[in-house]
Amino acid sequence: MSDPNLRPSNWIGLGYLVMGLFTTTIGISLALSEHAFLWLTGQFFIVVAFIQWFSMLHECGHGTLFRRRLPNQIVGQLAGFFALIPFLSWKRVHSLHHRWTGWQDIDPTTEQLAQKPTSRGLISLANFCWRWWIPLFSVVYRLNNYWNLPRLRRRLQAQAEWRRLAFNALLLATIYVTILVFSGPWAILKLAGPGLIGSLIFQDVFLLSQHTHVPQEQSDGREVKPFSSTEQEIFTRSLKFPEWFSRLVLIESDAHELHHVYPYLPGYRLHRVPELESNEMHWLKWAFTVRRIPAEIFLYQNRNESGFDI
Repeated sequence: MSDPNLRPSNWIGLGYLVMGLFTTTIGISLALSEHAFLWLTGQFFIVVAFIQWFSMLHECGHGTLFRRRLPNQIVGQLAGFFALIPFLSWKRVHSLHHRWTGWQDIDPTTEQLAQKPTSRGLISLANFCWRWWIPLFSVVYRLNNYWNLPRLRRRLQAQAEWRRLAFNALLLATIYVTILVFSGPWAILKLAGPGLIGSLIFQDVFLLSQHTHVPQEQSDGREVKPFSSTEQEIFTRSLKFPEWFSRLVLIESDAHELHHVYPYLPGYRLHRVPELESNEMHWLKWAFTVRRIPAEIFLYQNRNESGFDI
């Protein structure tokens, strides 16, 4: 689209950065309090801050939070620090996700769901965590997709690119370890542990809403062509959040169908694009509906197979 009103804006990008820094600062300041109410309030702000940083990471990975490449790179690294995801790994894997959406066994973010595990123990663990809102999946999502360096190596053709990704991941891991050593694990857990867990619980619901249990194609090892961005809508689901939360916290990434059709547009411009025939659910209805479905059905089947109309 050539409409100048749909282009990235440095001022809007700066606004999101300032909001993220403000929420993080308030959250940490309150979480340092010995007063229980202030500490709990701080955890609430930290939950929101973690979600904001993940949203900014997503935009910077697309190069759409700011107009220029450099600020997207800088803020992307900062957002990756708070989101617990190396920025360069995110950028590369997310690019592959957009290329291969619709081919479940090729898309690096969905290929693990293309075949049900044979271990009954793993299936029981998944069912238990999903039933009781234990955020196993947003943790596995990070570790398997963005921190698993051998898996990333198999995905990348150029060794130089893999070295950059590996260096970025190892540097970030070193920073985390240094913080833990000098501050102490208990101090970090008290400061931000509940807020982090709260954000991961939210991301379990949010991330798995986007493509899980939606019918997709299987390549079965065949050489296939990627689906175009306009063809990817049918493989995608959106959630409906309050408008203020969608715009200020999620940067409209909840409009996931529109995002896949227009991946080059900033998320904060998607409300200006005409809505599509939508595979959309209210976020609360989604959250409580899918939690009643066993994980082994929700994760490894689709609605055509299970009969669940989600």
